[in-house]
Amino acid sequence: MSNSSDRTTNGGGSAQGKKKGGGFLQRQAKSKKKQTSDVFDEEELLTRPFISPDDVLKLRCCTENYLCDPEANVYSIDFTRFKIRDIETGVVLFEIAKPPSSDEDEEVDQDEEETDPNAGRFVRYQFTPQFLKLHTVGATVEFSVGEKPVNSFRMIERHYFGERLLKSFDFNFGFCIPNSKNTCEHIYEFPKLSTEEMQEMISNPYKTRSDSFYFVDDKLIMHNKADYAYNGGIASM
Repeated sequence: MSNSSDRTTNGGGSAQGKKKGGGFLQRQAKSKKKQTSDVFDEEELLTRPFISPDDVLKLRCCTENYLCDPEANVYSIDFTRFKIRDIETGVVLFEIAKPPSSDEDEEVDQDEEETDPNAGRFVRYQFTPQFLKLHTVGATVEFSVGEKPVNSFRMIERHYFGERLLKSFDFNFGFCIPNSKNTCEHIYEFPKLSTEEMQEMISNPYKTRSDSFYFVDDKLIMHNKADYAYNGGIASM
């Protein structure tokens, strides 16, 4: 943005070299309009032929719907294991692995997908209050890739408490060769929370939510969702 000001002559009082675009108030109105247009809502994105990383970074809150169909994952990317550990102590906080599939399991999975096409796209976590005091955790994911090469595989994960964005994470997996199995650990640096904020999140289980958006060549191909509670181990009243 230019910092130069309008120039005026010293003699006749007529303005010369005036910047285009009107006066200060008009420019401010245009600026506000531009800022508003730079923020997208979910309904607008659902009308687009494809969704880019820049699009989801402009969302103001957690989505209510999935922004792409399961069929968008034409690369057959399948997450098979997930582990969270405290970087400072090395203690494993959460771990889950997908069991090896059999022919019988595949038939069950197909039945579930016919009943709920979004089965497997949502995870619910429950942690203890101590989790909110952690500074840095490592999230290890293992995943397989189908017959197509995967270029510029990228994940954007946005965490919200209510309508407030807590933090947005942006990770690049890079290139994945066809028919490969891959392992990657991403480091999450948690936002600093006040005691009051922590207590509010503990007292409102599952009001903390996240969207995980996965892109190949800057095109959304997977969208997973999760919610979180931090009241684990607290006896119910």
